[in-house]
Amino acid sequence: MEKHFYIFRHGECPFNVSGHIQGQRFNGRLTSNGIRQAHNVGQCLLDKHIEVIISSPMRRALETSKIVQKYLNVPIFIDHRFIEVNMGIIEGMHISLAEKKYAKTYSLWRNPLYQNKNIRFLGGESKNEVRQRIIEALTHYACETTYQNLAISGHGITISQTLMNLGIDITDIQNGSIVHISYSHPDWQYLGFIH
Repeated sequence: MEKHFYIFRHGECPFNVSGHIQGQRFNGRLTSNGIRQAHNVGQCLLDKHIEVIISSPMRRALETSKIVQKYLNVPIFIDHRFIEVNMGIIEGMHISLAEKKYAKTYSLWRNPLYQNKNIRFLGGESKNEVRQRIIEALTHYACETTYQNLAISGHGITISQTLMNLGIDITDIQNGSIVHISYSHPDWQYLGFIH
């Protein structure tokens, strides 16, 4: 049985605008633009026969989920495996300061050639670790539930690492973007972004 996953990035929040690094400790609300983006996600998913929304526990993802839910009228479940990456000591810093203060680590973190290495900031997790927990969660919903069409509310890095697992090298995921992937045992397939 083929299953479809529509994975969307939460709407814009203040740190997305200011250039600060959020990670897991900074739990901002959506901006007015982020609210508009969330409504757009809901409209885009109207004809996808979504049965459930699975959300990261972060406020920005959950707020986006609740707006999307108004369009789809389906339950929301929280799954901590979809939480944003833990960025350790650079959480809350402006990107320019992190680039300067932790230049070598930040450069490796951003370099696509090092995505499979365990590059991390002190106290944080690597992208490889993020990828493993995302794969575990998606496999659970693909193989151990009866849902056929699922929406997932996540974050930029969790979505980019999902794509990397499928061999798709897209690292810049815009707020409000929706990625469509499918699962038919034993294979995952990337079906593109939907608008």
